[in-house]
Amino acid sequence: MKLSGSDIIVECLLEQGADTVFGYPGGAVLNIYDSLYKYSDKIHHIITSHEQGACHAADGYARSTGRTGVVIATSGPGATNLITGIATAYMDSVPLVAITGNVSRNLLGLDSFQEVDITGITMPITKHNFIVQNVEDLADTIRLAFRIASSGRKGPVLIDIPKDITAAFAEYEKQPAQAPFELPELDNADLDRAAELIKNSVRPYIYTGGGVIASDASEELKRLAELCDAPVSSSLMGQGAYDETDRRYIGMLGMHGTVKAAYALNHCDLFIGIGTRFSDRVTGDTSVFGKNAKIIHIDIDPAEFNKNIDVYTTVSGDVKAVLSALCEKIEQKHNPEWCSEVLDGDFGEPVQQGTEELPVTPQAVISKLDELTNGEAVISTEVGQNQMWAAQYYNYRKPRHFISSGGLGTMGFGLGASLGAKVGNPDKTVVNIAGDGSFAMNLNELITASAHGINIIQLVINNHVLGMVRQWQRLFYEKHFSQTTLDARHIDYVKLGEAFGIKTLVIEKNEDIQPVLSEALEISKSAPVMVEVRIDRDINVLPMIPAGKPVVDPITAISLDD
Repeated sequence: MKLSGSDIIVECLLEQGADTVFGYPGGAVLNIYDSLYKYSDKIHHIITSHEQGACHAADGYARSTGRTGVVIATSGPGATNLITGIATAYMDSVPLVAITGNVSRNLLGLDSFQEVDITGITMPITKHNFIVQNVEDLADTIRLAFRIASSGRKGPVLIDIPKDITAAFAEYEKQPAQAPFELPELDNADLDRAAELIKNSVRPYIYTGGGVIASDASEELKRLAELCDAPVSSSLMGQGAYDETDRRYIGMLGMHGTVKAAYALNHCDLFIGIGTRFSDRVTGDTSVFGKNAKIIHIDIDPAEFNKNIDVYTTVSGDVKAVLSALCEKIEQKHNPEWCSEVLDGDFGEPVQQGTEELPVTPQAVISKLDELTNGEAVISTEVGQNQMWAAQYYNYRKPRHFISSGGLGTMGFGLGASLGAKVGNPDKTVVNIAGDGSFAMNLNELITASAHGINIIQLVINNHVLGMVRQWQRLFYEKHFSQTTLDARHIDYVKLGEAFGIKTLVIEKNEDIQPVLSEALEISKSAPVMVEVRIDRDINVLPMIPAGKPVVDPITAISLDD
């Protein structure tokens, strides 16, 4: 049948299983939005307050559901407003399809109104991008974009569509969604080498990254850990890949990881890195990272092998397939002395303390939130201290329950992402944990929560400073607190919430924590709600390894003497 380009776009979205798109209309996508109007009974569209929020929402939808997120924006500033969101998804390997409109083909390259070369701009931050020059190519381009986004190491793909293409007509025939591109077969010799190393180890240590979650390999990971009789740690992106209430889990590794995880790194004889890119925030000084161990690196992307650290051997492939095959080659091991040493040892993990004026600590609030939700909530975060506290003090039992910008470190990510996560998981409690600095960047998306009845809990940890930057200034810049004190921002969060039609509660003493969180959880069953948590400005994120330093002897206390 013959359809307009805009109708073909929507039909192809339906082909690919998309039931929700996030976006913001504009001149170059008017035809697409007219088709979305006609198909509104089949595709749910969420208009956000800003295109960046729409992209973060599509990202949060993808991370929390495992499905490809979709975002639509108009040409020029609409398209460029997606840049930060696309880069965020690219750094964290999130499947995303961004559809942008552009001026008609006869106006391309003429500096026309709201024209921008978005494919040129996004080339370094997408797996692939397209500009559609012929309406007959439109359907196959969309199909290929979804296939690329979800194949191998997942990531964002952009399709730029001139306005006249959306108005033109072409024959359309519905097709089933294609499976992701096949990966090369696993190398049996690589698997044998890894199995032999595991067999000969007496102090094995398993470290998990976001690739375990992307591959849905949590069950295989658990089996491997039990067969190896090894402690398990994770990266920020690997939160929830392994049940964090399990005895084997020893916390996050890296700059703000646990003392226990750092100890295990420096005393293991075999380090198994799974679905990780060995970020600098994890490795610190790469020349001494895991210096006492042989390192196995398992990942879907061979480009990551020996990129950041030199490893002993590698296994390339989908993590789920690799772990399944590897487990078949391993006999049950028993390492009682090593496990007792690491799992039962007291390594002096720091405990947060408040002040007489502001006694509440993030540790107490987030731990209570974990208890009240039984670890079942989906937690999104902004970036900074709030992000680390959310990773440290909430126990993630399952994958896809921790949604955070790891690689790009995007302040303003969490609120939009929480909206997407809630839309994708309407029956789950979704909480965005923010600092007051990050929250201010995209707080306009409270409008979206209120307008669409997206019942998230927005938790604002308010210390009136840019906390993480202030922490660095205290440690490394002679306490020159340049532009990190936000006292001049006299924000009344209760009134702010009221302006958006969102009830706001306040926690300022320890007795408030349980009743306020309980009330927020009850409100969130039928409406979005915000909670302001007032804490002292000098509660720090600990432990801490200074950037570029070896992951040994983490800082566990910071003097506040001026």
